[in-house]
Amino acid sequence: MATLRGRGREGVGLSRVVRAAGGVVWRRGPNGLEVLLIHRPRYGDWSFPKGKAINEKESDEDTALREVEEEVGLRLEPGPELETTRYRDSKGRRKVVRYWAMELPYGEDAVAGDGVDEVRWVELDQAVHQLTWDRDVVVLDSLPVEELV
Repeated sequence: MATLRGRGREGVGLSRVVRAAGGVVWRRGPNGLEVLLIHRPRYGDWSFPKGKAINEKESDEDTALREVEEEVGLRLEPGPELETTRYRDSKGRRKVVRYWAMELPYGEDAVAGDGVDEVRWVELDQAVHQLTWDRDVVVLDSLPVEELV
């Protein structure tokens, strides 16, 4: 029996789950809670800082902390874990992204870092309209606002 073309590494790659993690960075603004959104020109979207684990040994929480630092220049502490998203990435692979709430310490601010051309603080009720992806709105909705304020 002949081996089918394309059944080697391609098939394995598509069955692998891509692990990623990120943070919903928040602060207390003059009108209530604000969250940090980033614009990624590569994807043309507004989202939260996140990215893939660098290897199998890096924990999801460490991935989230590293990605937030790389993308917005902030080394923060993880707060409550938020909703996890699951979707197919641009290469068709299954992707799972875990998120943590991360409070911005007083006096600190974000800067555009790796893969980011703009950062924007947005009031919580406006963030829903700024986010590109519905899956990010689900993450935003899981932010435990009552516990944070």
